[in-house]
This record gives sequence, C-alpha cells and structure tokens, in this order.
Amino acid sequence: MLKNIVMNGIAMQEDSSLTILDVARKHGIDIPTLCFLKKDDCNFTHRPASCRVCVVEVKGRRNLAPACATYLEEGMEILTNSYKVRQERKNIVELLLSNHPNACLTCRKSNSCELQALSSKLGISNRLEFAGPLSQENKEYRHGSILRNPSKCILCNRCTAICKEIQGIGAISASQRGFATVISDGHRCVNCGQCIQVCPTGALMQYEDATDIEKKLADPDTFCIVQTAPAVRVSIGEGFGLEPGTDVSKKMVTALRYMGFDRVFDTNFGADLTIMEEAHELVERIRHGGKLPMITSCCPGWVKYIETQYPDMLDHPSSCKSPQEMFSSICRTYYAQKYNIDPKKMVIVSLMPCTAKKKEITREQNMLDGLQPTDFSMTVKEFISMVKRYGLDISNLPDGEFDDPLGESTGAADIFAQTGGVMEAAIRTAGVWLDGDAPWNINWETGYDSGIKESTVTIGGITLNLCIASGLANAGKVLERVRSGEKNYHFIEIMACPGGCLNGGGQPIAKDGKYAET
Repeated sequence: MLKNIVMNGIAMQEDSSLTILDVARKHGIDIPTLCFLKKDDCNFTHRPASCRVCVVEVKGRRNLAPACATYLEEGMEILTNSYKVRQERKNIVELLLSNHPNACLTCRKSNSCELQALSSKLGISNRLEFAGPLSQENKEYRHGSILRNPSKCILCNRCTAICKEIQGIGAISASQRGFATVISDGHRCVNCGQCIQVCPTGALMQYEDATDIEKKLADPDTFCIVQTAPAVRVSIGEGFGLEPGTDVSKKMVTALRYMGFDRVFDTNFGADLTIMEEAHELVERIRHGGKLPMITSCCPGWVKYIETQYPDMLDHPSSCKSPQEMFSSICRTYYAQKYNIDPKKMVIVSLMPCTAKKKEITREQNMLDGLQPTDFSMTVKEFISMVKRYGLDISNLPDGEFDDPLGESTGAADIFAQTGGVMEAAIRTAGVWLDGDAPWNINWETGYDSGIKESTVTIGGITLNLCIASGLANAGKVLERVRSGEKNYHFIEIMACPGGCLNGGGQPIAKDGKYAET
C-alpha cells in the first residue's frame, strides 16, 4: 500500500513495506549505518537497530527514530540530516569510541574500518568527549584461521546474524550483559570467514601468514613454490582499484616471481585431478552400488560442517582431497623427485580465496611422511597487502606465464570458483567415460530455496538427479531432505560460502556489500 510522506521537505509516495532507510537510499539520501546489514543476493536483511547511528527526526515523535527499523506511515514527515540528528549521531559514535582501543595506526582494518570512516564523516576529532576505560582487554584470540579482539567489537551482531541465518551454524553468540557483553565463539566454527566479511571494525580478522612467508622467500636454502586458485584472479584487481572482475592472472604471476617464488603453478592442475578422481568415484558408485548421493569434498568449510553437524552422513562425501591438497601432494612427491629437490626444503604456498584453507592444511589426513603438503595458505587480502609492501603496481606489471608442467590445465577447472563448476566438470567427464558423450549443457532450475539448484541429466542410459547448494544453511536443508528420503539425488555439490569461492572469506570485501553474481 502506498503512503504519502515528506522527506527533507520533498513530498513522495512510497510503499508501506519500506523503511525510512530503504526510501532514503532509493532517493540517493545518505543515512549512515553500522549494525544494519542487507544481502540482496541471499534475500537477507539484519535490522537490529542496536547501534542507533541511523536515527532521524520524525515530526510528532519525541525521540529520534532508527531509520533501519522504522516503517512508513501515512503523513510521516522526516528529517534525515538535521542539526539535531547530526549531533545525536556524533554522540552515539563517540560513545562507541569511548569503549574502543582507538589504535588505528596499528590496526590491520585501518582505512577499511566502517567505524573509522564514520568518525571522519561526522567530524569527530582525536579529543573524545566520553573517554573511559575499556570493558574488554585489547587482546587477540585465535580460533583456527580467525582472530577475535573483543575490545574492538561494537556489538552490532552482524557476525552472529550471518553465522546463524546464512550459514546455519550459530557458532558465535552474544553472552553476558551490559558493559560485560561479549561475542563468544564456539566449537562449531568451520572457519568459513563470512563473519570477517561483515564485521565493520577490526574485531574479527583473518589469521595471517604473510610475515612467515616473506621470511621463507628471503631464505636461500628453501625452494619456494606457490599455487594459485582460479577464484583469486578476478578479485585481486579490486585491491588496486580495478573494476571488479578484471582478470589479472598474468600480472599476478609476475608479482609472485618478483616476490621471489621459484615456481608459480596453477591450482587448476590439481582441480583437473579432482575432476578425474571424483568422476571416476561417481561412476564406480553408480556401477557397483556405492553410497549415493555422492557429495563433493573440495570445500574444507563444508567438510568441517558435515563432520560436526551430520557425522552420520560421512559416507556420502567423495574420498578425494581438495585441489589445494592434491596439487601440493604432487609437488611434494612427483615434482620433488623429478627435479631432484629435497621435499623437506620445499616451501609450498597456496593463494586461495578461503580462510578455511588455512585450517585444512593442518589436517592429519593430509600428511605425507610427517610433512604438510601445503606449508602456508594465504588469502587474497594477504596477497594484496604483500604486493603493496613489495612496492609493486600490479596494474603496470608485465604479463607472466605459469611454469610447466604443473601450470597446465584443461580449462574445465576455471569454473570451480562458482557454485556448480565442480559438478559440471565432473559430470562431463563421467559422461565421456560412461557412453563417450557428455551433457555439455546442464539446465539448472532453482530448487526449494534460494541458493539451491537442481537438474536431471542422462548419461550412459542412466538418469542422474543433481543438486548444487551454496551457503551452509542451504547445505543443511539439502542434507535434511536426503536423510528423510524426501530427495533422491545421485550427486551433490556443496560450497560453504554463498555463491561459492568467489565469495570466500579471504576475498576482498565487496564495496557494495553484495555477494558476487552466481
């Protein structure tokens, strides 16, 4: 239903289902927010109205109203940036800063911190009106690949919302009350890093290995190898002001060489191995009555999720290692032997879009003769910082090429970065093996929820029901339907992050707050 309102002296008609914030943004009016979080791609909106930064004046109301949670009413007259509103927002942010370390110079979130940016916009100087002692100790705690500093937390609860609603885990939650309130972590965390991506301050950050990697690069006694995932090549450029989606693969290769890596390889080689292994395993399960549905095992966040949430279904995932671990295992064995390199003197680094990969490399199941196949897994964020420290301008670097033979790939692995890519590549391969033909076009239809897609293909005279899902809340829905017998799939692909690796927890944070198109 349309409502007649007046905003900043301008009469307009807008739908009553909209909030004041929705209307303001629709008309290009800036109202700052901190706790508010909107993900159009996932049909998810978090409106706790707890930070009060978005307050506005509504005629006839004694108190200022939070724009993010105040819906339109007939005849409403609104002032979004009056003197009273601006002063109140300034007071609110100063109160937040009074319980904040304010060590911006040494904070890794500096220059990308929403609280810092809002303080500057509101004209808050270094002389704070409400200075006082911190309620939480300024100290970092590590949980797998995630660092948590409670003193920098503004209790916006974006992290708890994304963890519970989008990922369906609820590994973190607010505990205690008043000034003692803290966001606590739990044992169910899968290190997907989505909480990092929505945190407006430096309260949640990724654990970084860049310093240790740089030391190894400077050591003449180590043979340094790096492998790069397909999802990183179209996100690195964002860290240097390039248009999102710009392919900087060849310039990335050159940057890695300038840093001192002895070999620069393409993880797509390992992904091709994954395709062959998973396709072979699927065919074997179909032919010999193996456990179905088979579920892909490339994503370590997803693997951790099924281990902790659905341990009774652990016979469904493929036995294959991830492309990262397959590739590093080949390097540590075949490549080391072929080129007469001591495996113990190898340092193998992966450049990944993922924070869960940092945890994956330490899993005992991946060990080779007491050695980790992958020594370090660095995220896109880490790589961007390293490039800047090395004084490189990636936009103007000459093009480079991956090293042979492990830099070669079929091209099928390029689509791994997007949900459905692993499935498509494996099904095409299985199709060739079963009947010499492949279903080159898989027609996906949206399933019973957003983020879930289904398809049916026939290969070798066998009809296969397929499903792909991204976001762990969607993974849970799929597994529940499989467990109950409601769905009869043969092959399922699951990615922990919404949209797949393109939206991994180690990717640059999108400036528009949206997930990549899927």
